[in-house]
Amino acid sequence: MIEAHFKKLRARDEISSAEEAAIRATVAEEREYRDNFTVARRGAELSESTLLLEGWMGRSKILSDGQRQISEISVPGDFTDLHGFTLKRLDHDVVTLSRCRAAIVPHDRIRPLLDRFPHLARVYWMMTNMDAAIHREWTLSLGRRAALGRMAHLFCELFVRLKVAGLVDGQSYQCPLSQQELSECLGLTAVHVNRTLQELRRRGLIEFQSRRLTILDLPLLQSIAEFDADYLYLEKRPR
Repeated sequence: MIEAHFKKLRARDEISSAEEAAIRATVAEEREYRDNFTVARRGAELSESTLLLEGWMGRSKILSDGQRQISEISVPGDFTDLHGFTLKRLDHDVVTLSRCRAAIVPHDRIRPLLDRFPHLARVYWMMTNMDAAIHREWTLSLGRRAALGRMAHLFCELFVRLKVAGLVDGQSYQCPLSQQELSECLGLTAVHVNRTLQELRRRGLIEFQSRRLTILDLPLLQSIAEFDADYLYLEKRPR
């Protein structure tokens, strides 16, 4: 499933066969994680980064009363913590939202990769900048979008990101999030999440069953969300 990573990169720039081979060579091992597992803990020293191959992970922070906020979702093809290469520790946790399989890339392999291929340094810099753009869009949702638009926007974003990675079947994709996890992404109560899901269903916009989301009317869902994919930087251009 590392192919999803190359699809994500090549949607935005050309990646040569030599660059691809060099990226593959940075992987030291693969690991499997159970659901609800903390992959990287806030404040812990980091010496490796995690490239997600299967499953979903999230970046999260927890208040003293146990309330959790998920600030971004990682899907196959994403580095969950590439920013840790320069930061060396995170200000948040990286947690699994399903069973996951990941490629482990030691930082001492990333450094020579970027020295040898300055173009890849610019590509990965752009990818971490794109993560920041996703964070800004989520902040807008949390601060200003109503519950219906907030949920619609999340479903539209995931549809686009998964489609780039080749993980969408028609208008449908696997969505392992529980209603509690949706509430932690959207800043809503679980009860409000349930009501909002029912409203999207009532309007004939989605079906959501057996952890699979099907978008029945994408243009209308995008209209409700005021969704504009510009922040995902899908145009292909040299870096």
